[in-house]
Amino acid sequence: MRSLVFLLLVALTSAKVYQRCEWARVLKNNGMGNYNRNSLADWVCLTKWESNYNTQATNHNTDGSTDYGIFQINSRWWCDDGRTPGSVNVCGIKCSELLTDDVSLAITCAKRIVRDPNGIRAWVGWRNHCANRDLSPYLAGCGL
Repeated sequence: MRSLVFLLLVALTSAKVYQRCEWARVLKNNGMGNYNRNSLADWVCLTKWESNYNTQATNHNTDGSTDYGIFQINSRWWCDDGRTPGSVNVCGIKCSELLTDDVSLAITCAKRIVRDPNGIRAWVGWRNHCANRDLSPYLAGCGL
């Protein structure tokens, strides 16, 4: 019985790594197509380069903050990880909530981030790999 409970807990906390078109459909179904003047392709490109569509991706930054989840949301400004000094937590969530297969909080927080003056440029991955580029390949073959 203990092993069954353990296996269920492991299954519940395992990472979800989306396929490109699967992720595009999730984003579209959650209102991200043209959200705040950013195309669905912008979001798919951004998350490809930030996390490779992995809900449990983390990255430790040189300033002591950490980026969490499929959008790589930063603990200095957007979520609370209990470790980042001076965390603002604008999204009002625990960073650990960004590492689950339920991406609804991550999407809600990403929507909040993109309404900030920096907009989608807040993400380095978008600036370096998506800005001023043809993003049509990110939706190619998805039927969207």
